[in-house]
Amino acid sequence: MVNAGIVGISGYSGGIALELLLRHPQVRVSYVSANNTQGKVDEIWPKLAGQTPLVCQPFNAEKAIQLCDVVFLAVPHTVSMEITPQLLSAQKRVIDLSGDYRLHSPRQYKKWYGATHKDKRNLIRAIYGLPEFYREDIKKAKLIANPGCYPTAALLGLAPLLVTSTGLVESIIIDAKSGTTGAGRKAKLQFSFSEVNENFKAYKVMNHQHTPEMELYLSKISGRKWTVDFVPHLLPLNRGILETIYVRLKTKLPPAEVQKIYQRFYKTEPFVRVRKAGDQPELNQVTGSNYCDIGLQTSPDAKLLVVTSVIDNLMKGASGQAVQNMNIMYGFKEEEGLV
Repeated sequence: MVNAGIVGISGYSGGIALELLLRHPQVRVSYVSANNTQGKVDEIWPKLAGQTPLVCQPFNAEKAIQLCDVVFLAVPHTVSMEITPQLLSAQKRVIDLSGDYRLHSPRQYKKWYGATHKDKRNLIRAIYGLPEFYREDIKKAKLIANPGCYPTAALLGLAPLLVTSTGLVESIIIDAKSGTTGAGRKAKLQFSFSEVNENFKAYKVMNHQHTPEMELYLSKISGRKWTVDFVPHLLPLNRGILETIYVRLKTKLPPAEVQKIYQRFYKTEPFVRVRKAGDQPELNQVTGSNYCDIGLQTSPDAKLLVVTSVIDNLMKGASGQAVQNMNIMYGFKEEEGLV
């Protein structure tokens, strides 16, 4: 039995992580904390009434170290790098859901997150927690940088093509839409019901902090440097991400060949489902699950591939993937607690 702690349970990703771990047959949730919310867990999240007697208090490193084998950090960017060194020094495993350890360059981190990185030593050592590509590294990892939600959908949607036929790709445009929970649970005017309902907008156009993460790991996975044009949008929905990815090809790639590439690439992956030819995935087909569904469509001249990649931003895009990573780290069945 693994003793798990969650720092930041009052946020959406922390709350989902708690819900998943409470029903996980191999895990005991032994510690929870949040610095802006205190009290009984079932008062913070009433849907968990009767499931746990845990009480949420401000983070205490000594308690977390005493009670936990692994700690999930569901905290805002810049907070994890303050906590992580203490936990790792005490030989605890850490799964960080923030962006603090995803980029290996302190310079890039400062550019995109607006802060100086305070844990450069572990920044370089962190393992990127995308199981479909880094499973063997995750097994041995002490610190997991859980991928961002937009990059998860983009990387899973693009990797088969870039790894298999990298010389064919000329350019990549990622048109992404996310539900409001992707912005966290904090109160802000632009995320209030009256602002979001019956509305749709682009934001951080060509300037989103997930762009360098996509480019870094697309380049690592394929062995060739890539740049992408990425535009995110805010949907008037609670959760879910749908990315329409436009891949301009240098030469023709027949639809049947595209389908074969993706089916073969993901044939043994438990949480990636490639749709049959002509079938497009929808948000409600993955909401509440850890699946990424992928649809493929080629233009009549076979020189433009449209990849539709769909995930639940709180599951495969955050807490579900974090639990998947924990399962790999401890040698559990990968689907444990997730299906």
